[in-house]
Amino acid sequence: MVSRFFALLLLAPIAIGAARADPSPIVVELFTSQGCSSCPPADKYFGELAKRPDLLALAFHVEYWNYIGWPDPYSKPWATRRQRDYSSRLKQRFVYTPEMVVQGTAEAVGSERETVEALIRAAAAKRLPHPRLTLRWRHDGALVAAIGDGKSPQGEPATVWLVGYDSVHTNPVLAGENEGKVAWDHHAVRSFRRLGSWAGWSEELVVPPEEAQKLSDHGVAVLLQLDGTGPILTAASIDLPK
Repeated sequence: MVSRFFALLLLAPIAIGAARADPSPIVVELFTSQGCSSCPPADKYFGELAKRPDLLALAFHVEYWNYIGWPDPYSKPWATRRQRDYSSRLKQRFVYTPEMVVQGTAEAVGSERETVEALIRAAAAKRLPHPRLTLRWRHDGALVAAIGDGKSPQGEPATVWLVGYDSVHTNPVLAGENEGKVAWDHHAVRSFRRLGSWAGWSEELVVPPEEAQKLSDHGVAVLLQLDGTGPILTAASIDLPK
């Protein structure tokens, strides 16, 4: 009887810890541009966020500042479109940079550290029920995203986004508002597309080897997001194979 009691006592903290563990990171998206004079402080802060294990930091470089003299080499039309979709959903009057969107539910000026940190804490405290999401590399170089079963989303199935992002780039800015400065770009998103959808049952989605190896120079992430730009249920990332 005594040995059984001590065995249960030893196992209890492990069981509790496992129940509380949630490896899913909070997603922080930065909308930025090398042509924006207000962006360097936010880019620097974002570099700190990119190192945190509890976060998935993704930088979307928008196009709409390219006209003022310096075309951002990482700007993409889908980055601008994603920010405009967020702006509509969050009922903003306009888009701006630098902007950070946290977990698809709230936004703030990207250089306002205290505000962003408060949004991150709030998102971590109010996680939505979500399925297990794991990523792995298959022996042939394909990427496999495995999504477990769970509560079916109300309305449309959740969108599964495939994101490829680089590590860090530095380059001199030769014109525009930041002329003469060196741009530090962390986790610049280089590829972004819809991989599939999730309606509540378990499934595996596969990215072919020929595509998977060209997504970025560093890492790949998968986001499970309600209504495309609604709350993010869960996310996972994986480094490219060596």
